[in-house]
Amino acid sequence: MKLIRYRENGKVKPGVIYNGKYLSVADVIKDFDESFFGNDGLADLENLLKERADSLPVLSGDISLDSPVARPSKLVCIGLNYVDHALETNATPPAEPVIFMKSTTAIIGPNDDVVIPRNSLKTDWEVELSLVIGKRATYVDEANAMDYVAGYLLHNDYSEREFQVERGGQWTKGKGCDTFAPLGPWMATKDEIADVGNLRLWLKVNGKMMQDGNTSNLIFKIPFLISYTSQFMTLLPGDIISTGTPAGVAFGMKDQPYLRHGDMVELGIDGLGESRQRLVSYESTLK
Repeated sequence: MKLIRYRENGKVKPGVIYNGKYLSVADVIKDFDESFFGNDGLADLENLLKERADSLPVLSGDISLDSPVARPSKLVCIGLNYVDHALETNATPPAEPVIFMKSTTAIIGPNDDVVIPRNSLKTDWEVELSLVIGKRATYVDEANAMDYVAGYLLHNDYSEREFQVERGGQWTKGKGCDTFAPLGPWMATKDEIADVGNLRLWLKVNGKMMQDGNTSNLIFKIPFLISYTSQFMTLLPGDIISTGTPAGVAFGMKDQPYLRHGDMVELGIDGLGESRQRLVSYESTLK
């Protein structure tokens, strides 16, 4: 089962991709939010589809998509979680996960424009596998951690490297800028992904392959990340953990080809679809 959220008449509504069809469930489900995930919404939705999928409104395949998950309470990110990425940035692979947060105002749809912040010269890309928490998680044991996963989605963890590295303080300033977290196109439930530990993830800029990795190379695997994060904060239903990016970011390249107005970024992960974002300057949004 794949969850989507689509735009219609100025509103964002919930839908699914089921048996190859895009279906609206807006008449029976309010949204894919904390309440939905926390109250066995996935099980109820699965039963609904089994009973009456044929009677649900069919959507066109060219609908405008929003983030598959309504604004979560937090978007937790893991830094330096691939050895090759740590090395390309001259960082030592961490002994424990590096945790930082992205603002919920960074969250946009998978194919929306990404705004280069005012005064930015070093906006960068990062393809990442993200997971969605399905139930309240506090002090979770690693052995049971996968019981807390609702599903998976594609995330581009955009980063402004000057804000992140050169302006002092923590990474959040370069990570949480508006539009810096395109999510989707869909959230795939756990049963859709046979082996989350062996997924190819890739990213292109203006048609040129920049990142081409595999989740098998994660330093800290998903069960450990859930358990570890839950030792420091309660994860609520619908919260997102983004697991890190492989090598191939501009920050790690000799010529550092940071993104500019008009650039096109395309990315994808096995089973989680593809997305594309056009980069636009902040100044162009004022016109």
